[in-house]
This record gives sequence, C-alpha cells and structure tokens, in this order.
Amino acid sequence: MTPRRVSAPLWLGALLLAACNGASDSSQRGPDGFPAPDRPVASIVSSRWSNEEARDRLNEAEEVMNRAGIHPGMTVADIGAGEGYYTIRLAQRVGESGRVLAEDIVPEVRDALATRVARERLDNVSVRLGDPDDPKLPEDSFDRVFMVHMYHEIESPYEFLWRMRPSLRPGGEVIVVDADRPTQNHGTPPELLRCEFAAVGYRLERMEPMPSAGGYLAIFRAEGERPEPEDIEACPAPDAPTDG
Repeated sequence: MTPRRVSAPLWLGALLLAACNGASDSSQRGPDGFPAPDRPVASIVSSRWSNEEARDRLNEAEEVMNRAGIHPGMTVADIGAGEGYYTIRLAQRVGESGRVLAEDIVPEVRDALATRVARERLDNVSVRLGDPDDPKLPEDSFDRVFMVHMYHEIESPYEFLWRMRPSLRPGGEVIVVDADRPTQNHGTPPELLRCEFAAVGYRLERMEPMPSAGGYLAIFRAEGERPEPEDIEACPAPDAPTDG
C-alpha cells in the first residue's frame, strides 16, 4: 500500500496535538526560565486514587506515616490532597499541637475538602488552593511535604519543586508515593523522579517499595543553594537516548 501523503496543515496540527499530550522538547523553557519536562504529563482524572476503606485495609496511611516519621507536633503539607485521605489521618497523627495544610489546584475539590474538614472539626487543618506550577506554601514552615499519587500530574515539575523548596524547615523532607510506570499511565519511573528532584537541588534520602500504596516511597531533602531557573536542565525521558 502506498503511504498517504499528509498535507502541511495536518502535519502541523499533529505536532501541536503531541505537544498538548505532554511530549516536550527539553530545550523549551517557560517565561520564567524553567525547562519543560521531557516526558508526558498525566491528566487529572479524579480526586480519588482509591476508596479509603480499601486503603485502610492495607494499612497504607499508617505505614507511609510511620516511614516518614510523622509524630505529634509536626507541621505537614498535603499537596494534591484530593478528598483528604491523607489530610484526615495526618491531622490525627500530628495532634492538637501540630498543623496540616491541605492543598489542591481544583477549586471544587478544595471546597469539598474544606467542607469535610469543617464537618469533622479538624481545627488543626487549613485548606487552600494552589497553582499548577506553584503550591504557594509559606516559607520555612514544614517538617514534611507529602506528594502522594500526584507527582506525574504536575505540568511544570521543575518550577513546582523550585517554588516548593523554601517551604521546608531545616531537616524537612518531601515524601513522594507513586507507582513505577510511565508518567502517561499515572506513575513515575523511580530514576526519572530521582533525576527531576536532583535537577532542582534535592537529595534522595531513600527509596523503598511500598506495596500497600501501590508502588514505592521516596524521601528527599533540599541541599545546597537553590539553582537559578535557567541553570536547571530537563531530565531525558526514560527511553530517550543520551549523548555519549
């Protein structure tokens, strides 16, 4: 069969569609100088990763909080909080002397979570709206920042991580839970996660399997000076060839 010739307008349209689906040139940079991710970005399909009863049967939140060292009196951010599975349990763990800030970028989800927090009278929880490229966290405020089953949905991961860094207190840690699969399939390959965090100046403390949470757990700390946006280089997509 002779291949069908594609006209120029259709060819250009296909390129634009690929870009919208998350395929990015690593040389592309946004207006603030941050590189675009050189891999697909998953769409936000639901505020619920799984139902809470099923997750509790696997002891998911307890195991993750134990490994993250969550204890009374801590201040914790829950980024991409959704319906609040971790928010509620973190609030119980940190107690009256601790604080939890729950953030989501979808106004309706934020409002539903705020209603739940008020209904359950969780006075140690605040709920706010973030931006896709900025969690808008107060500086020098958090002992732990949780990012559970949401990292692959961040449109501008380098800018997001860069703007998040100042929110950590000395010794503060970022807790990532995700699945080991391609980003377009709602997961993040571990080596890609390690590379993208390292590009913004985070050191991997440890990474370990987390079957109860459907994947793995990774813990990062910020180290050194925060790089300038134009000095951040995008990590190659997992299957992309590298020079040399």
